[in-house]
Amino acid sequence: MTTLTAIHSRSFVRSAAALFVAIAAIANTATAQDTKPAAPSAPTTSAAPVYVSMTTSKGVIYLELNAAKAPISTENFVSYTKEGFYNGTIFHRVIKTFMIQGGGFTADMKQKTTKAPISNEWQNGLPNSRGAISMARTNEPNSATSQFFINTVDNKMLDQPRGGAAYAVFGKVIKGMDVVDAIAAVPTGQSSGMGDVPKTVVTIEMMEVLSAPPEMDAPAAPATPAPTTPAAPTGTKTP
Repeated sequence: MTTLTAIHSRSFVRSAAALFVAIAAIANTATAQDTKPAAPSAPTTSAAPVYVSMTTSKGVIYLELNAAKAPISTENFVSYTKEGFYNGTIFHRVIKTFMIQGGGFTADMKQKTTKAPISNEWQNGLPNSRGAISMARTNEPNSATSQFFINTVDNKMLDQPRGGAAYAVFGKVIKGMDVVDAIAAVPTGQSSGMGDVPKTVVTIEMMEVLSAPPEMDAPAAPATPAPTTPAAPTGTKTP
């Protein structure tokens, strides 16, 4: 049974009513599963962060996944990544002042078959702030599978439960936010009965779990002022 996915709005910024519609419908590209969600595993609060590189047709995005606070979502995302599931999928829903969503469709707008849905970890204390990566789902709280979204702005309303749950954050962008913004700026339109689809395909070319954190860009060195010749003391000659 196909339902509407959890991040859908044709005019998100036009009014508060449109915003409500966008939040309420974050489910119009995910397919509801007949299977029950996997049982939640015990949180491993000492788990180390997991680092993932996401190479897209717009550049590379580096993610830090919070395995301590979102063990179920992290394990799920890593499993799909290691299996190569995301390679060749697209960002199929883009709303510049909201989020970019991907991880479920191929370039010809065919939805991929996924594993069973997972339990919703929305109460882990991680906010849907700019750069946070979260699980997309249907209107059913425990329906997330492979699709995810990256917040392009602070979306505090996604932290508020609607229909029994909010949206579970499981990591953040630590490098490549400029790539996220570039994807968010792509013109969108209608395709295969869905709105907010990029007119130019943005592909996830490869997703890879890293063995160590990515090398971060060094901060720009402060400008060194040009040396100046001190003023000569009054009553003396300059050299």
